[in-house]
Amino acid sequence: MTREYEYSKLKGRITEKLGNIKSFADKLGISSTALYNKLQNKVPFTQDEILVAMDQEVLDIEPNEISKYFFTKKVGKTPTED
Repeated sequence: MTREYEYSKLKGRITEKLGNIKSFADKLGISSTALYNKLQNKVPFTQDEILVAMDQEVLDIEPNEISKYFFTKKVGKTPTED
């Protein structure tokens, strides 16, 4: 069974901190296409990518907020946190 995650909060943070998806992909060292695949649940984010996202110079996400951005499960039309 594959879990699907809701990344709308992550997308908002990317726009707020970096301006666009391409900038975030560049920070992660991956292509925009690879990032879009991750945001569409086709490929999971790696632990290293999540650690890079947390960095103050990238998305500045506190450790206790990681689940809100990366592990909110899609359930019907309403996202829920793990």
